[in-house]
Amino acid sequence: MSDRLALFTGGQFAESNAKTAHGILRYAGREVVAVVDDAQAGATTASVVPYARRDVPIVASVGEARAAGANVLVIGVAPFGGALTDAWRAALLEAIEAGMHVEAGLHTVLSEDPQLAAAAAHAGVELRDLRAAPPGLSVPPGPAKRPDVRVVLTVGSDCAIGKMSVTLELDAAARARGLDSAFVATGQTGIAISGWGIAVDHVISDFIAGAAARLVEEGAARAPLLFVEGQGALQHPAYSGVTLGLLHGSLPDALVLCHRAGATVLDDYHETPILPLPELVALYEAAAGWVRPARVGAIALNTRGLDDDAARAAIDAASSETGLPATDPVRFGADALLDAVL
Repeated sequence: MSDRLALFTGGQFAESNAKTAHGILRYAGREVVAVVDDAQAGATTASVVPYARRDVPIVASVGEARAAGANVLVIGVAPFGGALTDAWRAALLEAIEAGMHVEAGLHTVLSEDPQLAAAAAHAGVELRDLRAAPPGLSVPPGPAKRPDVRVVLTVGSDCAIGKMSVTLELDAAARARGLDSAFVATGQTGIAISGWGIAVDHVISDFIAGAAARLVEEGAARAPLLFVEGQGALQHPAYSGVTLGLLHGSLPDALVLCHRAGATVLDDYHETPILPLPELVALYEAAAGWVRPARVGAIALNTRGLDDDAARAAIDAASSETGLPATDPVRFGADALLDAVL
């Protein structure tokens, strides 16, 4: 039986932390039956996050989703720290007992949890850990051995601001022009969408760059133009390490800097200011240059929450401030960004 998904968002569907659910709805070719979110139950997805492209019902419980025909429960939230909560555990057990497979990208490995593993074995269902690292990872071979492909990496001013979406939009725009390109997933949502990749934030720290290098090598077998999904932010107190490892492992030819319009402090650390865009451009170019020089070719602005006039004004301001092409590729298309990085 093919997968029929229910996306569990635990009351957070309207928030940016539900980016896994949003990404699957917008970009994945998988069937979605319902979203399970008690805070938005009774609405439909398009009325809450219209940019998600697909309109499916939002229900209050796992049982309702199962009754609607769902046979896989996907945790659609990427929480700070990535741990399984007690409330979510109850929902997963309910799904397992109802005969549903469970798919998650948490740092809590479901298959290693005794209670969940025992319940799944009893029910004869699968526990799918999207963040599980593949065996055999090591350090990268170095710049001289990077495959002869063009690599574009998205980087950001903060977490959960749309780096994956920008990367997917660039790949789609390239393919629409007839270019042979591939999206390279480096996080659990991207893997849920594309069906391959490595969640680099779940890799042993010594091997993050090596994982990124492996992804470029695997991507080179798929296409000569690779759009690599960025993670974290270089100035983020918690996640700077994964950002730097990805930067030095993927060895990009060009960078796209992603930023949420109007954001001035980090969402998880309000005491940490976001640097002005020109300083962020210089920071990323300097960090890339420690191993292999790469320039920021464009600014991708997340203008969610602004009307069209305010969005265009913010884009014009970002372009004027940095001297680089800028747009919101989800809202206005990715062609300007693609031109810049090609």
